[in-house]
Amino acid sequence: MTAILKAVTDRIRARSAATREAYLERLAKFGGRRRGLERMGCANVAHAIAALPGDDKFRIVAEKAPHLGVVTAYNDMLSAHQPYETYPGLIRAEAARLGATVQVAGGVPAMCDGITQGLPGMELSLFSRDTIAMSTAVALTHDVYDAALLLGICDKIVPGLLIGALHFGHLPCVFVPAGPMSTGISNADKAKVRELYAQGKVGRDELLKSESAAYHGAGTCTFYGTANSNQMLLEAMGLHTPGSAFVHPHAELRDALTREAVATALAISGRVEGQAAKPIGKVVDERCIVNAMVALLATGGSTNHLIHWVAVARAAGILIDWSDFSELSGAVPLLARVYPNGSADVNQFQAAGGPGYVIRELLDAGLMHEDVLAVGGDSLRAYTRVPARVATNGSVERDDLPATSSDDGVLRPATAPFSTSGGLKLLQGNLGRAVIKVSAVPEDRHIVEAPARVFTTQEAMLAAFNAGELEQDVVVVVRFQGPHSNGMPELHKLTPPLGVLQGKGFKVALVTDGRMSGASGKVPAAIHVSPEALAGGPLAKVRDGDIIRLDAVTGELVAKVDAAEWAARPAATIDPREADENAHGLGRELFAGMRRNVLSAEEGACTWI
Repeated sequence: MTAILKAVTDRIRARSAATREAYLERLAKFGGRRRGLERMGCANVAHAIAALPGDDKFRIVAEKAPHLGVVTAYNDMLSAHQPYETYPGLIRAEAARLGATVQVAGGVPAMCDGITQGLPGMELSLFSRDTIAMSTAVALTHDVYDAALLLGICDKIVPGLLIGALHFGHLPCVFVPAGPMSTGISNADKAKVRELYAQGKVGRDELLKSESAAYHGAGTCTFYGTANSNQMLLEAMGLHTPGSAFVHPHAELRDALTREAVATALAISGRVEGQAAKPIGKVVDERCIVNAMVALLATGGSTNHLIHWVAVARAAGILIDWSDFSELSGAVPLLARVYPNGSADVNQFQAAGGPGYVIRELLDAGLMHEDVLAVGGDSLRAYTRVPARVATNGSVERDDLPATSSDDGVLRPATAPFSTSGGLKLLQGNLGRAVIKVSAVPEDRHIVEAPARVFTTQEAMLAAFNAGELEQDVVVVVRFQGPHSNGMPELHKLTPPLGVLQGKGFKVALVTDGRMSGASGKVPAAIHVSPEALAGGPLAKVRDGDIIRLDAVTGELVAKVDAAEWAARPAATIDPREADENAHGLGRELFAGMRRNVLSAEEGACTWI
């Protein structure tokens, strides 16, 4: 183990000692009880099993068979989740074959950020995570299950399911993915058409044709955004069956992996003789969280996880912050180039070696904890072997990976990485604290110093671009986009016009208290600025023409304004009309309590504390 990995893990463990101890005490209290259906009154039991077939009722009551709960994020609006439609039947059949019973415990909401991008619905996106966590708790609160299977993939869904499950930390859990869609138009070609559209060089018909070629079938979108980063992190945490993240939804292996997830949930349930229970609250410890952080950095994953995994850790009584990510980033090499950090998509990443290759390289380099309580093996080393074929008995056979990646333009060894440091950086200065994803940003753009142009809405920035007002070196500041203001939407509608300006040779950067996520690309963007403007953060002091320095080399984010003037300058306030717009319509009223109570981005934007 490297000194940095040990130091960061030890610091997190010490910082979290009191909260983690309290969490484990609660876990022990609930984990030491008799099985659910034996604790309950007869009327409760009758309600719980009323709709089950007679054979299953007999198994549960007379044979006391293991009973699994399924929490599903199925809907057919999300291409990634559409394959889950058939999973309950497959899971029930496999459980019956293994002598167990299954019920779908409940469903959780699942929205597509790709559909709501740049629209009012995106203002519900971040808060959907905690809504999903609460929905997971509602599903599991029937309290009759020996273990749970969690079906979800995309941006806020996996963190929400995980947070909810960790509040039932005594329960063994296995996450069940469904895989990415097949490769369509290249991500680079897609981005090029978007920029041409932003310049008015192609029309809506051409843009829709391009987008439809990119997003064309069942499965996860193929770029390395938040959804696919989720899957990488779950592999690194040992919460999947090994190697299941990026197998195509319609591959023969996919059904076999789903059946294996059922067997895995039974094996770790504590109901199988000779096999110890692995409750999720014990699986997700400090080492497991650090492994997730390292995997994120080594693959240039989504900046959303500097919010989500802070919240996930907190749900398990573990306290992490952006300084921990930053220190690890200085020591963790960048091993993967997947769009937007390269030209490859996740299918090419999988073909080159995928998560198993990354995990093996990091373990061998002493940059991951091997001795963790993974659900799919005795240690994280089990996740370095990849599913290769389905055996004649229906089981999954795995192979060791070759010593080298099959495509060193996509994956490289820890001894010869794309970069010696990870893809995320902490920025701080008189504008607060922020993060930047530098893995996709050209090195000559890591430092931008230019006059500020301040906006309070995406629409105002786009109008200024269309009017030709931004044809210069510029730091675009978009404020009042934090969780208190409007739910902290992603601002990807700004990426094409900023890319156009950068392509014209201008020095361009974005500074915002909003989000950009895993699709953050080649334009330097200081995001998640905390404290946010509405909470009194210094971003509210910036004026048009102030010189802003974003330096991803030294980690600076400063307004170069005389210190006395800066201290005396009043903070801008949000326009009452914009505040009213943020609060009403399309369901936004229902999330007012979350906007009032939410913690800062660096504290995980938690709404339940």
